[in-house]
Amino acid sequence: MNAYLELIRAGNCAMAAIAATIGVFIAYNILISNSYGSVPVPLYGSLLVFMTVFMVTGAGNAINDYFDIEIDRVNKPERPIPSGRIGLTVALYFSLALFSIGTLFAFLINPVCGIIALANSLLLIYYAKVLKRTAFVGNLAVGYLTGSTFLFGGAVFFENGGLESVFVLFLLATLATVAREIVKDIEDTEGDKMDGARTLPIVIGQKRSAYLAAIIGLIAVLASPLPYLQSFMSIRYLLLVAVADLLFVIAVCEILGKGDPGKSSRMFKMAMAFALLSFIAGA
Repeated sequence: MNAYLELIRAGNCAMAAIAATIGVFIAYNILISNSYGSVPVPLYGSLLVFMTVFMVTGAGNAINDYFDIEIDRVNKPERPIPSGRIGLTVALYFSLALFSIGTLFAFLINPVCGIIALANSLLLIYYAKVLKRTAFVGNLAVGYLTGSTFLFGGAVFFENGGLESVFVLFLLATLATVAREIVKDIEDTEGDKMDGARTLPIVIGQKRSAYLAAIIGLIAVLASPLPYLQSFMSIRYLLLVAVADLLFVIAVCEILGKGDPGKSSRMFKMAMAFALLSFIAGA
């Protein structure tokens, strides 16, 4: 059992599931505070969201290890598959079973949640097999998958306008994640070259990649007041997101002015944490 929990990275699964559940209650609070009619407390839906995201995330981690077997034999021989604790074929079927069960749970919520879970499952498989080592498209995929946490939460209430209420939050989370993923690729350029990857910094160079990350990050900063201006978020959101914006600007300065992708990536991570806090406080 421990080997399977290690394969799916259970701790990461739990964190993603908790974030998605928070997304449900953010969408719920936005809807009830903006008079979208009678919206029931989403206790049952929240439980299913937690289970869906836990399983789909675990499946994505497992399928990632399945496709990375040759790399992990060298870099991470202690992982469950290269160490022989879980067979390669068993890991594949285990991953597919988790994808299937997680998607089934999502369809139990409603068809829109089911479609999002199915699309994300297919994207995770394609990402692990193809997109992870491609320029920019892989960054976009990770950005979408992160932002879709809010889409999934809003989809629980799609009949009450839930998707519309969280769409800007989805875009902001996606933009911020894409910017950070590019910076991480800059940081990992040498290792990625040895691995034969074709990430954005390898294809167009580190400087151009840094400029692109900065532009995307600054777009997220400029767009951050929109949820408040649309009356989806309270003044508390505006105050906290200002801190996140400041951290985003510092992250951009670190990558452009000082050429320090490691520190820039950490600042992006801190900014995203404050952005999540602003979503919670402002809803």
